[in-house]
Amino acid sequence: MIYREFQNLKLSALGLGAMRLPVIDGDDGKIDVRAAEQMVDYAMEQGINYYDTAWGYHNGMSETVIGNALKKYPRDSFFLATKFPGYDLSNMDKVEEIFEEQLKKCGVEYFDFYLFHNVCEMNIDAYLDEKYGIYEYLMKQKRAGRIRHLGFSAHGSYDVIKRFLEAYGKDMEFCQLQINYLDWTFQGAREKVELLAEYEIPVWVMEPLRGGKLAALAKEDEEALKALRPDEGIPAWAFRFLQSVPSVKMILSGMSNMEQLKDNIHTFEEDRPLTEKELETLLGIADRMLKKKVLPCTACHYCVSHCPQGLDIPELLALYNEHCFTEGGFIAPMALASYDKDKLPGACIGCRSCDAVCPQQIKISEAMADFAAKLNM
Repeated sequence: MIYREFQNLKLSALGLGAMRLPVIDGDDGKIDVRAAEQMVDYAMEQGINYYDTAWGYHNGMSETVIGNALKKYPRDSFFLATKFPGYDLSNMDKVEEIFEEQLKKCGVEYFDFYLFHNVCEMNIDAYLDEKYGIYEYLMKQKRAGRIRHLGFSAHGSYDVIKRFLEAYGKDMEFCQLQINYLDWTFQGAREKVELLAEYEIPVWVMEPLRGGKLAALAKEDEEALKALRPDEGIPAWAFRFLQSVPSVKMILSGMSNMEQLKDNIHTFEEDRPLTEKELETLLGIADRMLKKKVLPCTACHYCVSHCPQGLDIPELLALYNEHCFTEGGFIAPMALASYDKDKLPGACIGCRSCDAVCPQQIKISEAMADFAAKLNM
């Protein structure tokens, strides 16, 4: 196992994410406890010392199962991370109640790492609202030693992350982002990493395999990668990409079975960052993957000045592309939850004024209608 230095700590470069633990009969709320404990045992044996859970994972069962699985080990032999569930606005006035319950569920007296969970368009205003006292309470717990390191995770846009950093950046020690070679450009991960660098905040990675979408590729793309590294598995390329990003300290993978765990541990036996040619090839594959499924909007904004409804069409198309490529998911609905009703895709009246001026000849009005139908908005 390779390790990364963080402050005075030695973290395994691979962390076990507890959002996709093995389950019984496909029921996300029924974790296969024995299988999960076997995975934790093997992970500990092989040198993984970082375990990431959250209040809502596995219908609230993840914290309990991970906490129980780690109880047999000395408390200083692992690092445990969990998060305040601000993805649900009804939790905003319950930070003390939830934090105390999390300690009980995990069976610990302190958390090594604690995060504001999922800073995004939907909750940024609430996270920054002093009336909820979330920041003040978590800082108090840090001073008391019940939180050793405080950070945040984010699925929000660059602008949302910047707002959060402008308010709390001086006290954030790490940030967890969705980064992989597809989202390096698709979700603007590169620009977000650069923004964090301005605040000297190291990066934790989630979704390195994009929910499994990067575990297998088209035959011609796999052949291109095999020609460069015959001994490298396809999933490993996603991890090698992240090993090539200097500010990345932790790569979390949600592993659902022992086979995935063993494969990933094997990958992390050594650092093998990509060469310039390998990086160019990999990003070229990502570009081709996107072109097959997403609309080629360049955000020129010609359409905006011709929209009688005043819709932010480039931003809506970006969310539409994300939703179509992911074949659903929570990111688009989450972002649109912060929009006024008259600015949602369903507010498009189909006048086609935008279509007439689009340099890419995108049928924007049809995309808006499809997006509204997909989300029932």
